[in-house]
Amino acid sequence: MSTFKVPKSSKSEQKSRDPGIQSGDLVLLRLPKGDIKSVKVEKNTTVVVGKFGSFHANELIGQPYGLTYEIAGKKLKYLPPRTLEDVEDTDANNELINDGEFVQPLTGEEILALKKTGAHASDIIKKQIDQHANYALKTEYSKDKYKKRKEAKYSKVFSTIEPTLYNVAEYWWLKDQNRLRDLRVDSLSQMLNLANIRPGGRYLVVDDASGLLVAGILERMGGEGNLLTICNNDSPPAYPIVSQMNFEPSITDVLKSLNWATAEEDYTPILAPSDIPEDQVKSDRQKNRLSKRKAISDLLSNTREDLFSGEFDSLVIASEHEPYSIIERLSPYLGGSASIVVHSPYQQIVVDLQAKLRNLPEWLCPSVTEAWLRRYQILPGRTHPMMAMSGSGGFLLHAIKIYDDPTAEAALMQRRTKHKRPNPTASSEEPEKSTPSLGQDGKDNDTDVEMSAENITTS
Repeated sequence: MSTFKVPKSSKSEQKSRDPGIQSGDLVLLRLPKGDIKSVKVEKNTTVVVGKFGSFHANELIGQPYGLTYEIAGKKLKYLPPRTLEDVEDTDANNELINDGEFVQPLTGEEILALKKTGAHASDIIKKQIDQHANYALKTEYSKDKYKKRKEAKYSKVFSTIEPTLYNVAEYWWLKDQNRLRDLRVDSLSQMLNLANIRPGGRYLVVDDASGLLVAGILERMGGEGNLLTICNNDSPPAYPIVSQMNFEPSITDVLKSLNWATAEEDYTPILAPSDIPEDQVKSDRQKNRLSKRKAISDLLSNTREDLFSGEFDSLVIASEHEPYSIIERLSPYLGGSASIVVHSPYQQIVVDLQAKLRNLPEWLCPSVTEAWLRRYQILPGRTHPMMAMSGSGGFLLHAIKIYDDPTAEAALMQRRTKHKRPNPTASSEEPEKSTPSLGQDGKDNDTDVEMSAENITTS
């Protein structure tokens, strides 16, 4: 009996997706109030977290993501995860609570004095609860909310967040959604699926959403394939979200960029001369400068040749420019069955684009959709939709490019004649119905039998 041998490469030998926090990484910190702050962790430096204090960066380097710490001086104290406690409902209600001026006798000066003496946040909160006049009248849910509000105000606690695409997109959405052009994380996921982003693909991208679209495509490609972005800058664009993802160089090596001028086939780039005879090179510094110029010139030339060779798999657009003009410029470089996906924060823009593409035979089924996202608070006995949510994550248009051949002819479709069952009551002397006659060319001369595909209409 043959035995199955386990391959040498096992899961334990594979490189971990989460190697932990490394020196030079941009790390997301979730603060007590739920806000997210981005800090850079460099070896032998100090990380400042606003009013919460500061700590040595070496305390985080090498640690896994997802842990919770408390700032104590310049040190970090690890806090174990809190268990989910059941809140027991009682007969108490908030009906008799009167939030007057003297409900909380502990003044701000007294709280500040306690902080200066080094009192822990839990001690300050306990003292506030003890002196609160109406605390006993609150419901259990109100007591729990009160404690969490005070903890968010006085505690110096934060949690590290792994910079995945979802977490980074959420951070930038809360920071400034206008810089993302209202590209919400659920809309981004639909764009990546509609464009069929996968390792080894070739994609054209126009990204004016701070690099969120580029970051999502790079993560899915995994360092395999070709990603070409078209932008307005002469130099490679600075995508801040891509740097937030802490990608390895092998992931970003597939990314190349051109500006709109160099993307024209009849454009001649103006570059500094790099080919100079060796006898005119006077120093090593000049030699290094010439080699850099040649490397830039070769990279530009190879990138343009790659664009002009065409056959890209998808065109993905999230731009401030009019999308139809972008499609006109870049659609000749798409291959057959390639997808275009356009995102816009405004409905009218994608609706007008849909009307234009419907009149062009090379675009199949242009459709417009809007993503709908609803968040819920999941707590024991308190599950309900969140009170504050974003209204819209923008609108998407998707279409597929096909090769339109005007010389193609419609295929003839023939339908079978229905043979009637013999009627036993009919007279045997009734003449049989003649079959349709065929012409010399072998075709059916009966116009009811032959039917052209051109006469078929679909609803």
